[in-house]
Amino acid sequence: MSTPIRTLKALIIPIITAIVLECICVMIQGQNIITNIKSFDNFMVYTAIVMITTIALSINLNSGRFDFSLGSMAALSSVLGAKITYHFLGGGEGSAALMLTLTLVFGAVLGLVSGLIYVSLRIPPIISSLAVTLIYEGIMYTVTDGEYLMGEVQNASMSAFVGTWVNPALIIGIVLVLSILVFDYTKFGYDYKALRSGQKVAVNTGIDEVKNALICYVICGGLMGLVGFLNAARNTTINGGQLNFGSIAIMFTAFLPMFIGSYISRYCNEKIGFLLAAVCMSLLNSTFAVLSNQLTASMQSIINAVLLVVFLIYLNNENLLKKILSPRKK
Repeated sequence: MSTPIRTLKALIIPIITAIVLECICVMIQGQNIITNIKSFDNFMVYTAIVMITTIALSINLNSGRFDFSLGSMAALSSVLGAKITYHFLGGGEGSAALMLTLTLVFGAVLGLVSGLIYVSLRIPPIISSLAVTLIYEGIMYTVTDGEYLMGEVQNASMSAFVGTWVNPALIIGIVLVLSILVFDYTKFGYDYKALRSGQKVAVNTGIDEVKNALICYVICGGLMGLVGFLNAARNTTINGGQLNFGSIAIMFTAFLPMFIGSYISRYCNEKIGFLLAAVCMSLLNSTFAVLSNQLTASMQSIINAVLLVVFLIYLNNENLLKKILSPRKK
């Protein structure tokens, strides 16, 4: 298959999504999906959030490690970054960049702790991640007294950071390039793919599974630190009272784009597929914003769930559908 054809097939889902949603917005509300520069800024921020969350979720999930703690890492790292930046250091001009750096570092540390708990206890990752989630949510609740953080993130520096599409676009580009380089062109990436394809064989050849897993957890934590910062800047608040797995909702935003991105990656790099899937989800989110008077939050959740189920049904019956739709040769 030639490169132009592969590129076209990779772009066909985002293109169709944009056309369909644009038509829906125009017919129902008489507006475009993206009406002004402010809505485009929000579109780029949400694209960055979804893409980074999807990459983080896929890293461990593709290795058979289902990690429920991603949302708690994002929330707790943003709380710690905001508290240190604006409460202890006083904030000021350029403080958003400092908070971004701190949340990334805290996220990586939290990811490392989660990984150490997993490899030390030698229990299923789904169980260890649930325990880590409760621990991180408890720490966050203690730090914030169960209240929303608003004063720390409602300032000129944070508003300026998300007030232009350039900053989230830079984050998207940096994360995308680094993810491709790390997982496709380094020894760690080769070992990661070998372990994903055949764990026992890879370990027998001398690959250090524990070291590779810990690096994966650190990368996931750092990525979720970025997500925590972007969510705080976008929402101008951080919910410090997320207990009893309340932070897991952040992770679930990545399920549909992960499946869509995996499908698109048949024709391009997997990480680029996740970006294109994130664009689709951000277009859908922009559509919800245009139709906010017609669609409640619960209806939006139902639509997302239905789309996920429909796409999974298609993936499971793809070959059957191709046989039905393709003309029979006489």
